[in-house]
Amino acid sequence: MTERRNPVDRNRLDLEPDTVERDLVKLVLTVVELLRQLMERQALRRFDAGDLDEEQEERIGLTLMLLDDRMTELRERYRLRPEDLNLDLGPLGPLLPRE
Repeated sequence: MTERRNPVDRNRLDLEPDTVERDLVKLVLTVVELLRQLMERQALRRFDAGDLDEEQEERIGLTLMLLDDRMTELRERYRLRPEDLNLDLGPLGPLLPRE
């Protein structure tokens, strides 16, 4: 019999001995996703302000695309969905802003 979990509990880390690797990966990917979103917003601000030349725009775009590809690969490897990375901080709400 499989244990049914509350949907709210799905975004919390369990830290059970048999799931510690997956939970650690989930935490690391959450931090990486947070940084990726921040970098993307900063790049868009710089683009809108005209602070980037064409080569810089190309390099930043390629880097963000590669990072997104690697994140997708790791999520699939550990059977995580993008919404699984948005940890519930209780009264503070979700960690990641909704895009």
